[in-house]
Amino acid sequence: MKDQDLGHLIARVKEGALSRRSFLKKAAAVGVAAPFANQLLAFNGVAMANATLPYKPTKAGGGGPLKVLLWQAPTLLNPHFASGTKDQIASRVFFEPLAGWDKEGNLIPCLAAEVPSKANGGLSADGKEVTWKLKPNVKWHDGKPFTADDVVFTWEYAADPATAAYTTGSYKDIKVEKVNDLTVKVIFKEPTPFWADPFVGTVGQILPKHHFAEYKGAKSREAPANLKPVGTGPYKFTEFKPGDILTGERNPDYHIANQPHFDTLEIKGGGDAVSAARAVLQTGEYDYAWNLQVEDEVLKRMETGGRGKISAVVSGDIEFIILNTTDPWTEVDGERSSVKTKHPTLSDPKVREAINLLIDRDSIQKFIYGRGGIATASFVNQPAKFKSTKLKYEFNIDKANKILDEAGYKRGSDGIREKDGKKLKYVYQTSINAPRQKTQQIIKQACQRAGIDLELKSVTASVFFSSDVANPDTYTKLYVDMEMYTTTQPQPDPERFLNQFVSWEIANKENKWLGRNVSRYSDPAADEAYRAAQKELDPDKRAALLIKVNEIFCEAHVILPLLSRTRVAAAATNLMHDHSGWDVDSWNIAAWYRA
Repeated sequence: MKDQDLGHLIARVKEGALSRRSFLKKAAAVGVAAPFANQLLAFNGVAMANATLPYKPTKAGGGGPLKVLLWQAPTLLNPHFASGTKDQIASRVFFEPLAGWDKEGNLIPCLAAEVPSKANGGLSADGKEVTWKLKPNVKWHDGKPFTADDVVFTWEYAADPATAAYTTGSYKDIKVEKVNDLTVKVIFKEPTPFWADPFVGTVGQILPKHHFAEYKGAKSREAPANLKPVGTGPYKFTEFKPGDILTGERNPDYHIANQPHFDTLEIKGGGDAVSAARAVLQTGEYDYAWNLQVEDEVLKRMETGGRGKISAVVSGDIEFIILNTTDPWTEVDGERSSVKTKHPTLSDPKVREAINLLIDRDSIQKFIYGRGGIATASFVNQPAKFKSTKLKYEFNIDKANKILDEAGYKRGSDGIREKDGKKLKYVYQTSINAPRQKTQQIIKQACQRAGIDLELKSVTASVFFSSDVANPDTYTKLYVDMEMYTTTQPQPDPERFLNQFVSWEIANKENKWLGRNVSRYSDPAADEAYRAAQKELDPDKRAALLIKVNEIFCEAHVILPLLSRTRVAAAATNLMHDHSGWDVDSWNIAAWYRA
């Protein structure tokens, strides 16, 4: 389908001659996924089809307690420091963005009065400006009014390098102006095809200026509100014990009529994914459990209990391994895995290529994840338009042995290969979770057959995914040779997802290890393609550039994709919840209710 054909179909939708459903089917037939087809319609002024949860209650409150399990316990409540999904979920209960993403990839207004479009004057013709109109009469939990000043401040806060925010990549290259108390303008340096990043979704949560103004920059970690949030969300903060429990109560002044339904909220952290699934599906002790990285056969048996149901949604999330090309065992200027160092053996592309061949992805999918993941060689898998058709995976121990033989790595008396006195011995780290430990074992056994020795390290999930800058075992530190985890694609567009592959996002001591590029690897060609994609308005050319960024890292075998993850949660049979694969689980928690 040519661009002009798409334009013709969009015009027919606007005229009422073609239904949205028919347009989506025609777009899908030529590889344009529903989230992007919907964005094309929105960009051209066609109202979004709301795929959010239909809300039945006729008044706020009366629903009693809502009990949620995050088996990776939250440790902080400032969304701009939240490198772990668990902290992002917890923060989103109190803080809100201008808009969020529903399960179909539609942009849904939250603190904004409407989604910007060309038709309503929100999007400039040159692609450089976005005007957001804010919802009136919104109050912070302390009664102060929410205004454009808070939006502008959030930009200043996140963009300041001294703040060392996890979200800085979304704000550092833009300018935000206050038009009036209920209008802000976002100005991009270049034409920006994907403008729905700043102030949207996970990275877009707005902070109250009156609580954070004196803590912008170097004092950012000292703000009391980092642990005692004052937001605009459906629940007001009551208590937080980091690593344990978070509680809230219904916000009586919430800006959406008749919401929220529940009177109190409890988010319990800790434990493991299996016990979390059991607490919803079998015992009914909790209403909702997030991120059930549990063997599929186990979940199927639990579902027979009748107290709960599995909720699985398509997402862009990826389970993958990083091979560290820097030296995790040598400290330079107060940090290990510094870009000033070079890994003794993993800096060798041949070693990385061999390790990639020693991963039995098909068995990991079949015997461990089932509904929870699909084997892949591509870091980006959804939407399909952005998935590389070039990247392929193969499990071949003989081929891996041949590569290492030809590269000069010989087996010692202990069976471990070495070259120039440097052994192929690695520490392989992940979080404590049964599927991950089984995956580690599968890979370890294959590596042994190729003369590679893996020491398996498992870290408590609440520590591994912590944003604690003092902890050496967090995944962003990468103080090991290789590590495995899932990273979440926060929106139905891979641009921000792929900033994990750019040089200016490298995690290090200076940015408190909150840079998005945990691998530390960089490539000028990837940087160039990424910057070009940021301003390319032709959708096909832009997709090709982002695919190139993905391919550079995967073909270098620094990033070893394992599974395209489905987001799996458990919910009580009578809980009406809104589960999106493009936003955090709590993105629309205000609309949850008990049937």
